[in-house]
Amino acid sequence: MSITSIGAGIPDTVPIRSSRRRRWGEALRALRRRPGFLLALGFILFVLLAAAAPRLLSDLDPYATAPLSRLRPPSLTNWFGTDELGRDLYTRVIYGAGLSVQAALLAVGLALAGGAALGLIAGFFGGHTDAAIMRLIDVLLALPSLLLSLAIVTAIGFGTIPVAIAVGFGILPGFARTMRAEVLRVKTLPYVEAARLGGAGWARVLRSHILPNAAGAVLVLATLDIGVAILVASGLSFLGYGAAPPAAEWGTLIANGRNFLITAPWVSLVPGFFVALTVFALNHISRTLEETWR
Repeated sequence: MSITSIGAGIPDTVPIRSSRRRRWGEALRALRRRPGFLLALGFILFVLLAAAAPRLLSDLDPYATAPLSRLRPPSLTNWFGTDELGRDLYTRVIYGAGLSVQAALLAVGLALAGGAALGLIAGFFGGHTDAAIMRLIDVLLALPSLLLSLAIVTAIGFGTIPVAIAVGFGILPGFARTMRAEVLRVKTLPYVEAARLGGAGWARVLRSHILPNAAGAVLVLATLDIGVAILVASGLSFLGYGAAPPAAEWGTLIANGRNFLITAPWVSLVPGFFVALTVFALNHISRTLEETWR
């Protein structure tokens, strides 16, 4: 057997890998030229640092009360002011990032795993399997995510973990539909059909060819839905379904200041602005990544 015939049976993966590296390099260079993206990324890194190590950003106790310092406006001493019990609001917002980010990441992780699995199975196998799964997804999509999350958290109980589970089920349908659409697109590409004709099993085709090439859009959606999860989780905490007081959760902080909107509006407005800025930054990052990848 000649060297040529031996080499013909070996998949030429080097050009594919170099093409992927070149594409990633071009994407990173394009992102570095976007100051808005870098600013949003910096703010999200600040939020993640606050969630992981809040003591690095504030050395005050978020639960220490000081009645003589209650409802003080923002100043050099108290950057975000103080709440109705004299607690430093900046410190409570920083510590609240831990619970809020934990709930959002758990919710998105649950939705990503469950929704991607359902969409992958529905798009790849098709037929009755696709019809059954997508009818279930249609039923879930018929209900607003906040209403569905509210019903679930009422059934399973209050707290950060139940809120995260409820929010995860609420946003799961979007992941299923996105993954299904990507699988339907990828599985008709020539290299996937060639793998099937070459005798590769369905598990290998899913793992090696379809999933890596269909995951991009789903991961962008995950970045976008972290902001949605933060909003919904904060809304449930605002309604009293989140962590029990005096836990410093963003939605609870906003709810605590609703009785002082006239006399001390910063108690609600500052945490609300922090939540809005986090969601805006995540949306900007996800949109930029989507535009750059395309």
